[in-house]
Amino acid sequence: MSEMRTLGEFIVEKQTDFPHASGDLSSLLSSIRLAAKIVNREINKAGLADITGSVGSENVQGEAQQKLDVYANDKFKAALEARDQVCGVASEEEDEAVTFNKELNKNAKYVVLMDPLDGSSNIDVNVSVGTIFSIYRRVSPVGTPPTQEDFLQPGNKQVAAGYVVYGSSTMLVYTTGKGVNGFTYDPSIGTFCLSHENMMIPQNGTIYSINEGNYIRFPMGVKKYIKYCQENVPEEKRPYTSRYIGSLVSDFHRNLLKGGIYLYPSTQSHPNGKLRLLYECNPMAFIMEQAGGLASDGTQRIMDIKPTELHQRVPFFVGSSQMVEKVESFLEEYKDQ
Repeated sequence: MSEMRTLGEFIVEKQTDFPHASGDLSSLLSSIRLAAKIVNREINKAGLADITGSVGSENVQGEAQQKLDVYANDKFKAALEARDQVCGVASEEEDEAVTFNKELNKNAKYVVLMDPLDGSSNIDVNVSVGTIFSIYRRVSPVGTPPTQEDFLQPGNKQVAAGYVVYGSSTMLVYTTGKGVNGFTYDPSIGTFCLSHENMMIPQNGTIYSINEGNYIRFPMGVKKYIKYCQENVPEEKRPYTSRYIGSLVSDFHRNLLKGGIYLYPSTQSHPNGKLRLLYECNPMAFIMEQAGGLASDGTQRIMDIKPTELHQRVPFFVGSSQMVEKVESFLEEYKDQ
């Protein structure tokens, strides 16, 4: 216990990496830590309290909102608004970006984009879910209300990103562009403790994660890649293992630790894919690149895409670098089929 480092201590220790932030970024991350602990508490009540199921409404994407979607969204917004570092947030659960108009927020330097509860439909069956967040320095003048341009920045402008996975244990994983570190929540003391320092993904892996139920609708390059993964080539450790939970945070977290690739390609019914560039793909891409992996839409780096709308969707291929490069080669070879 004498060598244990808490998330709070670690954030302060690494604060020197960002002298321009004057502690603002550290304080902002602390507010995310607090909201994650509150959401974790509620998730652990699933089945005991009336917190599962749909609220009977849809979000801007036309998806049924779960009770915990709304709860998590409210808690993260409240935690971020309570600090003076954030002038506004954009959320998967909000139609438009939310501006914080309190006096203490008027000189804030940052905006936050988030998916407050990824995979929430899995709560009812006790499957791991997560929170994803992304932090940018605003581009509009400090002291004025945030603009659309503050939120529509490419992923390569992120100053921090992370996720929380609520599972058999709860972990917070984040990067500020200086590597990736993971912290496991100890409920006995109510603290996130450093458990995975300087996380790195293997360059190659043996796991592929994709919803094969949509196989018939996939581009030919993805179909060919799946068959490549299934071929019996023992010297290349193929066939690979298929593992798909259906919760991005959970699938991503497993592949980050073990090596693998997560694929959510375009389909005939969703030609741009289904995952959101700002709330899911950019933050996960930042984390993956900092851990030595790659993230692509099949033809280009995810973080180089210039967003055009808050709820923009893109195909997403993320994971071990050699696996992402391989699926890109298949997509290029069969792009006209």
